[in-house]
Amino acid sequence: MNNYQVLRISYNETKPFILDIHYAKRMPSISYSFGLYLENELVGVVTYGSPASSSLCRGIAGDDYKKIVLELNRLVLKNNIKNEASFLVSNSFKQLPKPSIIVSYADTSQNHTGYIYQATNFIYTGLSDKRTEWRMKNTNKHSKTICEQYTLEERKNNPDKFEVIDRPRKHRYIYFIGNKKDKKTLINKLKYPISKYPKFNNKNYLTDTDIQTQGLLI
Repeated sequence: MNNYQVLRISYNETKPFILDIHYAKRMPSISYSFGLYLENELVGVVTYGSPASSSLCRGIAGDDYKKIVLELNRLVLKNNIKNEASFLVSNSFKQLPKPSIIVSYADTSQNHTGYIYQATNFIYTGLSDKRTEWRMKNTNKHSKTICEQYTLEERKNNPDKFEVIDRPRKHRYIYFIGNKKDKKTLINKLKYPISKYPKFNNKNYLTDTDIQTQGLLI
């Protein structure tokens, strides 16, 4: 990876990757964004932001550490050459505040298992809870955004426009950034049970390599 470097980039520089390549076609909350450069060409982005769920921030390691939780919410590569994803993620970690708790998800509805997280030594803490969420038909708006923009009465009284769906369950991965003392403290505070990495290799699932080469990273 001698010809690569990872640098901070602007919000606007992430847009062509997130809106044109990523499957969700939606900008998330972004506090930190980093670009993977091959020589002078931007070939990938990774972004971090505040999780949509405040209960998640508290639920990982308690109230004392809720303010240091960041979600790795987009990882998109233009070509996905071998080792690009892990190089981008690991080098972006070096530029984030310390200590930090990083949480990210692999979407089962996209047949993702989180191979990149396993390759970069994230902790696997199982699947997200079953729940329902609001969707606005013919848009890709996040459920939180919909609930902020429209009252419950508006949503219930317009079934042609809004619907409640089962939220796809997601594989949840966590990584602790900091010195040895920070990491020891945080892992001792972790409230989720640590589980073995999921492996889906049967013919009913795309592999993460298949997904990544189609530009469908998280």
